[in-house]
Order: sequence, then C-alpha cells, then structure tokens
Amino acid sequence: MRYSGKEFDGEGVVVAVIDSGIDEADTRFQNTSVQGWRVRLKATNHVVVDGVFSDENGHGTEVAAAVLRHAPKASLISIRIMDKKLRTSADLMAVGIETAYKSGAHVINLSLGTPNMGKAMLLRDCCIMAQEAGVIMVASAHPKGQRAYPADIPEVIGVSSQPECAEKMYYFDENFYPRKEWKGLSGKFLTGGREVQSNINTYRGVGFAAAHISGRFACLRQALPKAPPSELIAIMQRRAFLPTVELGY
Repeated sequence: MRYSGKEFDGEGVVVAVIDSGIDEADTRFQNTSVQGWRVRLKATNHVVVDGVFSDENGHGTEVAAAVLRHAPKASLISIRIMDKKLRTSADLMAVGIETAYKSGAHVINLSLGTPNMGKAMLLRDCCIMAQEAGVIMVASAHPKGQRAYPADIPEVIGVSSQPECAEKMYYFDENFYPRKEWKGLSGKFLTGGREVQSNINTYRGVGFAAAHISGRFACLRQALPKAPPSELIAIMQRRAFLPTVELGY
C-alpha cells in the first residue's frame, strides 16, 4: 500500500483473524508467521482455549489470504471461534476479541457479525477495551444494510460492499446448509460466503471486503506506528466510499 509517497507491506504488524481458523499448510502462508488458538465455551459457560486453530472449513484461510494481499509481510494470529459448519456465537466473538488484543494484535478482523441487538453491549465492551489498547477493529457490515454487530458499534470500522454482492452471493455454503435451511440461519449470525459459478467457488462480499480493509490498516499502522486508532481511521475514511443508501448501508 502506498502512503505519503512510500510503499508499506505490513512488516512488524500483527493482524488477528477471528474466524474458522487458518490452514498453515496453505502455500500462501509459507513466508508468514502464523500462531493462534481455538476458543470454545463449555456448557457451564467457562472458556476453553487450546492451540488447535487449523481450518476445517476454508473461510478463515481465505480471509487471512485476503489480508496478506495488501500486507504480505504482516504476522497473523488466528482466533478460531467457528466449527466446521461456521457456527459460532456473539459470546465467542467477545472472547475472541479479548484474546486477540491481549495477544498483541494491532488490527483485529471479524469477517462476520450478529444481528442480535441484545449482544451489542457485550461486544461493545470488548471493542472499547481493544481500542483503548490501541487496536484497530474491522468487521463486516450486514450484506443487505440491516443492523449487524460489532460492525455497527462506534469503536469499530464497519465495512460494506457493492450492492451486487448482496444479490449474487451465497451467504452459506450449500455443502453444509441446503438452501431450505438458510432462512433459519440468517437470524443467528452472518458471515461472508461463496458464489458458485461453473462449480468454482469464488469468495466475495462484505466478509472479504473487511479483510482487504484490515490489510490496508496493517500498512497504515506500519507507516504510523505511534498514531492512535482515531487518526488511522480518519485517514482511511478520507480514502473510502462512506455508507450511503446507494451502497445499501
């Protein structure tokens, strides 16, 4: 990324990807430092953290690769909060955010969200603590312009995408969820998905728009290592298409 007449590649910056994990064996990460954890909640609501962050779905791996397209020398922290079918919860998102900023992340990417307003304050508390630690929070907005958290939280950069993505994109992988189940899923959580064309999976939409922005923020953090998040956000806003009715958000 070019900023103030110089090129930046994210070197020295740590990006946390809160998602379905990262496949370390993927050749796109052969020159990248990747560490991570899996976060789960037991029936008693106790948090369990272990080092098994391998990706059983592929979504988190693609999100991480999108981040590296803009910041190829950034380091990655994978916080796995999803299972094989991309199921998660707002509580796990909150734990993932706390784990990420306490692990030294400079940028946190969530290519997902929840429309559940009842969880907004829980998520906001975590996002405020992350911001106070100097961390940039990036999250996907709702693909159809409705509410979604943490993207709609003031301390978070919510990222939308062009309206055509909302019309053509599959939000859930049909290999896991037949179309007849989509209606029941949409009220629980949101994530970017796949568009299938001629049996080829193409990842697109708000989830991957957020990942691209996270990569750019990594480069800005490299360029301005001591700047507060508010300054970096202001710089990015000057380069962005701000939310409008025409963009659907």
